[in-house]
Amino acid sequence: MQTTRLETIRLAATVLGALALLLPSAASSAASRPNVLLIVSEDNGPELGCYGDQYARTPHLDQLAAEGVRFERAFVPYSVCSPSRAVFLTGLYPHQNGQIGLATHKFAMYDTNTPNVASLLRACGYRTGLIGKLHVNPESAFPFDFRAIKGANFNRKQSVIDYADAAAKFFASLGDQPFFLSVNFPDAHLPFLRQANGRPVDPLTAADVEPMPWVGVDSPRIREQVANYYNCLARLDNGIGLLLAELAKAQLADNTIVIYFGDHGAQFPRGKGTVYEGGLRVPLIVRWPGQAKPGVVREELVSTIDILPTVLSAVGQPSLPSLPGRDLHPLFTAAEAPGWRKYNFGFTTGSFPRACFVQHSIRDDRYKLISSPRPGTENLDAGTYLDEGHPHFVVSGATAAEQATAPSLVRASFARWSSPPRYELYDLENDPGEWTDLADNPDYANTKMRLINALLQWQAETADPFSVQQHVDTFVAEQLANRGLGYRRRPDFVWSYLEEFAKWRANQTASVRP
Repeated sequence: MQTTRLETIRLAATVLGALALLLPSAASSAASRPNVLLIVSEDNGPELGCYGDQYARTPHLDQLAAEGVRFERAFVPYSVCSPSRAVFLTGLYPHQNGQIGLATHKFAMYDTNTPNVASLLRACGYRTGLIGKLHVNPESAFPFDFRAIKGANFNRKQSVIDYADAAAKFFASLGDQPFFLSVNFPDAHLPFLRQANGRPVDPLTAADVEPMPWVGVDSPRIREQVANYYNCLARLDNGIGLLLAELAKAQLADNTIVIYFGDHGAQFPRGKGTVYEGGLRVPLIVRWPGQAKPGVVREELVSTIDILPTVLSAVGQPSLPSLPGRDLHPLFTAAEAPGWRKYNFGFTTGSFPRACFVQHSIRDDRYKLISSPRPGTENLDAGTYLDEGHPHFVVSGATAAEQATAPSLVRASFARWSSPPRYELYDLENDPGEWTDLADNPDYANTKMRLINALLQWQAETADPFSVQQHVDTFVAEQLANRGLGYRRRPDFVWSYLEEFAKWRANQTASVRP
């Protein structure tokens, strides 16, 4: 692989920075509390070398995992950008904070005063920064001291060098303040660019890869999309390497907790937007010198709902009673963590009117239940991947011809996804791709009922408006009535759920207070 002159300079800076870490650092000694660097990639699951992916070329992320803790089973509660980002910023599930769809489609948080990582850490003396997009409404709720590269940058006009340069400027502005910085890269969001700004230098081709096992379809065209998805990940990895080099150069690495994760799974069939594992499962790596033991791999069920409680604990602040997540600190070594959570939860509304469909999921160590409160109706989100006539059919979806060549089990799964039954049940140990639905198998009746009851309990505990059928039906009706997307041109438009759900939740919360 070729190396640019600027990358050579940056590599030298990394080495010098690492040597400098052995000497007393004014920046690190002045701040007794740790800094926090949150690195977020876009639209990718654990297709990384450190997770065993044979096609990934991710040496910097692999090294980060070797220097910290890698979480084998990490998930997001909602596999679309805005709701997922609102989760890790506020520490609340989407139905709790209100961001239950895309910010670009006027979905928003219920309350502009919702506590979040920016407001909480700023209040306790941290300098806060955001590089890359926020994509949560209203943006005014997040009082970052520093902003750079504010757009989504899906065309990759700003290179990975620009992200590293922005971080260097932020580090130079700190003085003696500890910092929180969130760096949000555009890769691996569509379009899957084979190269951007010359990266990667030697891109993969369709002949080099196969689709991820959970996708279910294969063709030369799809393989080209898969190859370029991996090229996006290689470019992401390069950017993360440059970013970490700047952290070391600033002599801040030894006092910084680095948390890396993806905002949700990849945009291929049964991935992004769904409650299948391909959409909800993400990579999560934590490096914290002296706290997170290098090379540890944890198998517990963890979620990005845990990010804010973990950050608050790291900086010496108590968690908020309203936060449903858990501090990950007990998992930072190889020691046992008795009493860890038994279930993880997922949710979707389809994220905007033309992809509308409401579903929940719950999984334990082995089994996964999917709940569709409007069974037998059309899943418009599935159409974005399977229906070439859909106005938002994606290039990484499966054409009718490609679906016709898929195994019968896959075709049946696509049909079930397109018009889901009331419940689906999967044995993830024996069927990690979620192809065989066991919901009507009497041998699994007890497992199905246990998961249904656990889901209902979680909905009650978190005051989920979608636990009420009328709320589901009213929400869906409003979405379907707005498939023309005319609301996007109306500055005064507000989704009715923002008032109605907030009111209902307030009443539910009040009713359970002692």
